[in-house]
Amino acid sequence: MASNLFSFPKLIESLPVHPSKAHCVPRLMRILVHLGFFETTKKHPDQQQQERGEEEEEYSLNVASRLLLDESPFIISMKPLVALSLIPKFIAAWDSLSTWFGNSDASLLETVDGSTFYDFFEHNPKNRHNFYEAMSNDSKLTAHVGLKDCKEIFEGLKSLVDVGGGTGTMAKAITDIFPHIHCTVFDLPHVIADLQGTEKLNFVGGDMFSDPIPHADAILFNEQECLAILKKCRDALSSSGKGGKVIIIEMVLGNPINMDKESYELQLCNDMTMMGMSGKERTITEWEKLFKDAGFSHHKITPILGEKSVIEVFP
Repeated sequence: MASNLFSFPKLIESLPVHPSKAHCVPRLMRILVHLGFFETTKKHPDQQQQERGEEEEEYSLNVASRLLLDESPFIISMKPLVALSLIPKFIAAWDSLSTWFGNSDASLLETVDGSTFYDFFEHNPKNRHNFYEAMSNDSKLTAHVGLKDCKEIFEGLKSLVDVGGGTGTMAKAITDIFPHIHCTVFDLPHVIADLQGTEKLNFVGGDMFSDPIPHADAILFNEQECLAILKKCRDALSSSGKGGKVIIIEMVLGNPINMDKESYELQLCNDMTMMGMSGKERTITEWEKLFKDAGFSHHKITPILGEKSVIEVFP
């Protein structure tokens, strides 16, 4: 389907559809058009079609469907995230929600598969690849769209450590936007294996729960086992005696600043997903308690991208 416009015959020719099911495809396309995944126009009928009183529709991609392409024309592709949501065991996990509420399993996946979320990906390379791609695309969108309007947060910083930074997507974006900052990605050795650093970016292997976090002017991480990591981040900042701060890019559930209905709904849906993975999204009050319990003195929240915020936490 290289062309921007494709007719019903071209659609059938391009898809692995059995001839007996061909008549169902227009019905599928009808609802996909209604849901906003495709656009449709009336194709000018030839003479024979005019004589038969027939009209033929042509379909075209729009913003939503182009986001699902392997080679999306935008910053990100949503295909890896959609692929994750369609994993049969993940769907089965939500079917077991009532069972999960009645047992002591930490996550829904443990109820249906007996494994944790990360154990599942360790034994499923294809799904693991989609998971890393989805996280990478999320980091790209956050960095290139959200962080450009938060330059004051990164002013004065010469170094930054991205704790649990994966393959370095966020760190690379930060060095592109703020070339004065030297970034270090700190993650498990097998995650950063074979990754090549640059003059402004290097990779350090280690366990964020047991190994010391490299010192920097600022420490960046996404919410995961927050209290333990925050305490280690505070220790890393305090050891230098120069202050510094922790930067967290996460949702603040129900943040009333610049919050619209759609963004709040996205937050609630994401909180349900996190619940199934034994995690959670936090309200302002819950974040404040976490920072106090970790020994920090004050914080600042800057909303970005509607549903996300940049949180600066100071020792």
